[in-house]
Amino acid sequence: MGKWFLHPLRVRYQETDQMGVVYHANYLNWFEIGRTEWVRQAGIAYKEMEARGLLLPVTDVEASFKQPALYDDWVTVCTQVAEMTGVRVRFESRVLSGNLTETLGLYFEGDEPPGQPLVVGRTRHVWVNKEWKPVRFSREAPEWYAEMTKLADSTPSE
Repeated sequence: MGKWFLHPLRVRYQETDQMGVVYHANYLNWFEIGRTEWVRQAGIAYKEMEARGLLLPVTDVEASFKQPALYDDWVTVCTQVAEMTGVRVRFESRVLSGNLTETLGLYFEGDEPPGQPLVVGRTRHVWVNKEWKPVRFSREAPEWYAEMTKLADSTPSE
């Protein structure tokens, strides 16, 4: 059972192609917005992490496209941490039709958030320092690791 953070977005004109549908690469931007807002909910700003010399690059991304989003549609980016260790983290992302926060609030607890899936995906990341060498986030920033673990509602593992 996962804890999903929900973030609504309205599709902007520049995010669509000539057919009026969201261009596929924009969903990856929305995944990033979901991750950034998820981390912010844990009380951490990416800006602060980077100032401390901690980076979280994407090492792998998957996306499965189910239905298109159209210009001016409301969508909800749903994000959860599916797996977290001291070195790696995997986020699950769902882009669903409509503004689900109006009925569900900012969080949903369950296997899958309710609604029509537009895109289902995941990203994998590794914690690195400014020299791009892997580091243990759990050792470099134990207070942040604890907050992320608490929000993810998971048991930390090394």
